[in-house]
Order: sequence, then structure tokens, then C-alpha cells
Amino acid sequence: MVDVTAPISGIRSRLAALGEAGRGRFAILRRVPPLHDLLEWAARIGYGARGLVYVSIGIVALMAALDMTGDAVGSTGAVALVAEQPFGRLWLILLGLGLWAFVSWRVLQSVFDADREGTSSKALMLRAGQAASAVFYGLLASTVFELLDEFERSAAPDDVAENQEKAASLLALPLGHWLLLGVGLIVLGVGVGNIIKGIKADFSEALSCSAEVCKRVSPIARAGYVARGLAYLPLGVFVTLAGWRASTAEVTAFGEALDALERQPGGSWVLGLTALGLIAFGLFAFVEARYRRIRPPHDLTPG
Repeated sequence: MVDVTAPISGIRSRLAALGEAGRGRFAILRRVPPLHDLLEWAARIGYGARGLVYVSIGIVALMAALDMTGDAVGSTGAVALVAEQPFGRLWLILLGLGLWAFVSWRVLQSVFDADREGTSSKALMLRAGQAASAVFYGLLASTVFELLDEFERSAAPDDVAENQEKAASLLALPLGHWLLLGVGLIVLGVGVGNIIKGIKADFSEALSCSAEVCKRVSPIARAGYVARGLAYLPLGVFVTLAGWRASTAEVTAFGEALDALERQPGGSWVLGLTALGLIAFGLFAFVEARYRRIRPPHDLTPG
């Protein structure tokens, strides 16, 4: 069996040697914090960027529930909303960099086991979810910089059209409808998993704060995760139906899924409560940016 850790260890040793040589030669490099600290800062900035995205989604959804705006939006729509604010280009750059920082942290969690979850079946499922999260936020970060190219036109991509185009590409593959069906079931699983986590998880375990602060923020986290899970369910249903029927017509986007909630009996109340929950999820991300226990691995070997 090939030992894949040896090349990684060799590369890591060379990089460490180069870093030490650079610090010894250039005074300015001696002021650069250690990699461990830089990774922690990146993680905290990343949680803050995620918080900004979800607070923006929740605010627009709440405005839609109160008939103060047309439709709810998803993550891309929330990014476009940021672009419309004063100093929009600067906000987009900071948001894009923050999201890439969060992607880096997700890679450390999923590949290098930064949270020390281990390799049990439950831990591997959690780390797989973190890897999927890295892919999602990587795509979102790419969208941010695409919007920068279109900044003068302030043109937000059509989420539904883009998702249907991606679904069509997937359907064109062998057994494509089964693949699309699987994607829908994964989205449903993410939704259900968020709801279960919101109900059962002890959020104070990952926070480094006083008992009083943890007690206050835990309800915010619970409301946020449950609302996020509920918001994913209609999206998962639409994608699953698209796979079952081998048609892209049912494929929609996160914002459209929120609008589907509003079309149900008592939908404005449901959408309003979901919006408040999404805002809570974003606020808890800000709490994590401040208090989460960040432990970047010193040994960057896949675990």
C-alpha cells in the first residue's frame, strides 16, 4: 500500500524551512503571525461572511413576507443585494475573500479533522457534510467575483435558470435522472439534518464563552438551524421531483423555494417565521466568529 503521507510531510517540511529562512532574512516576515494564528483568523472571518449572507437572505425573505418587496432571494440574490449597497464593490471583495476563508476552514475540518471528530461513521458523515459545505461556499465565492465583473451592470445571475442548466447537464449523463434524484435526496437530508441538529445539538460545546453567554445564544442557534432546515425542504422536494420525472422544469433555487413556502396556507406567517430563523442563523454565525473554539491542526496531514 502506497504511503501518501510521506510526500505531504516532505512538502510541509520544505515549506516550514522556507518560512524560517524567510523570517531570518527579512525583518517584515518576522512580524507575520504564525500559520496557526492566520488559519484561526481566516476561520473567524469566514463565519462572519456566512453570517452576512444568511442575515441578508433572512431580511429579504422577511420583507417579502410583509409584502415590502417582490420575492425572497437565495444566497446569490443576497450577494447581489450586498452589491447594491454603498461601497458595493468593496463589500463584494470583502465578502468574496471572507467566503474563501470559510472554504479553507471547511477543508481543514473535513480533510484534516480540525475539530478532532475522529474516524467513526458518525464523524465521517459530519466531515463529508463539511466537505460539501466547502464546495457550496466555494461556488458562492466564485459567484461573488463573477458579480464583480458585472458590477457596472449590477446584473444578478438568474438562480433558477442557472440551476436548471446544471440539472440539464446532469440529466445528459448516463443514469442522469438517478443522479439528479440523488442530489434532491441529499438536499432533503441536509434539511432534515439541520432540523435535527437545531433540536438536539448542544451548541455550547463548540463555543469558548461563559455559561451565561452560551445560555443566551443557544436558542438563537436552535431557531436558526431549524429554520434553515425547513427552508431546504421544498428545494429538496423540487429537485427530487425533477430527477424522478427526468425533467428540469421542477428545478428551482433557494429563493424560489422560500416563495413556495409563502404560497402555502398561512404562508406569509410561515415565511416570516422562517425569515426570522434565517436571520437567527446568520446572527449565530457572528457569534461563532467571535466565540467558536478554533483549533487549526498543527500537523497538516489528512486524518
